[in-house]
Amino acid sequence: MKLDFEHIQAAHCENGVTMSLLKNAGVQQITEPLAFGIGAGLFFVYIPLLKINNGPIIAFRTLPGLIFKRTCKALDIPVVRKKFKSKEAAEAFLNECLATGHPVGCQVGVYYLPYFPKEYRFHFNAHNLIVYGTEDGNYMVSDPVMESTNTMTAYELERVRFAKGALAPNGQLYYPKETKAITDDQIKKAIIKGIEKNVWNMVSPFTGPFVGINGIRYTGKKIKGWRDKLGLKDAGLYLAQLVRMQEEIGTGGGGFRYIYGAFLQEAYGYIPNDELLEISQSFTVSGDLWRTAAVQAAGIYKGRLGNQEDFNVMGDYLLEIAEIEKKAFTALKNIKWK
Repeated sequence: MKLDFEHIQAAHCENGVTMSLLKNAGVQQITEPLAFGIGAGLFFVYIPLLKINNGPIIAFRTLPGLIFKRTCKALDIPVVRKKFKSKEAAEAFLNECLATGHPVGCQVGVYYLPYFPKEYRFHFNAHNLIVYGTEDGNYMVSDPVMESTNTMTAYELERVRFAKGALAPNGQLYYPKETKAITDDQIKKAIIKGIEKNVWNMVSPFTGPFVGINGIRYTGKKIKGWRDKLGLKDAGLYLAQLVRMQEEIGTGGGGFRYIYGAFLQEAYGYIPNDELLEISQSFTVSGDLWRTAAVQAAGIYKGRLGNQEDFNVMGDYLLEIAEIEKKAFTALKNIKWK
């Protein structure tokens, strides 16, 4: 049983799943940048006291599931989302969804995905893919970050749906509850709502020191002290964690900034305000700096760099990024929507 479903490659998994599921549900206007922007996906958080893969938690996106949830809510599309304690119940409900014509998004762990290159497999449980059919007892999978579709056995799919550890998916699946056409006016209102939410998440005075622009600035200052506090080896591992979360999981820091810039450019098609185009350029500059910072960090953890000045340069990149993004989000906050 194969549903009528088109695989679309995307830069980031949840953006791609959101876009593909909504297109399948009749929202023809949706694109990856629109899904990311309406879902207020741009974010930053640094949590030094919690560890994943022996490094501090650093995230460049919102919590898993929020992009899909916010985008559907903004477009007034009801959703079905379920988690399971029983693997048997999870498989039965998945089969029921497919039998009734619903391709479904699934949160999964990366480590045991059979089609992932080995160098990209590590214990990270916030990846997203779509299951859209069965064939000869196997499941047909559309993973947006892959060029083409893949097939997984029932055991392979169960294994990644019930991966253990931080952000354990617990068999979670989700999909739009109904098919409906969306007007351009609905898209316009959803764009404004998404921008306002993202502004709040990044520059609200209530975000605290570890979140949003404050978090980027805080991390930049802390990096300058990592060499003395942690030692060169552990400081390098912390920077490796930052690069892993930035460049290898989804599109990370730099890529997300490029997508958000593209979102503002597409938003201009619905809200012809020249400020959107000007601000979008700031996110391109920010994305370039995030990529430059990743190269600096890689030089340190690979041993090519290691002096205190190298850590100072790395920290200063983040401080500069914080100022660029603060100005950009403040400018978005000050736009008068008509």
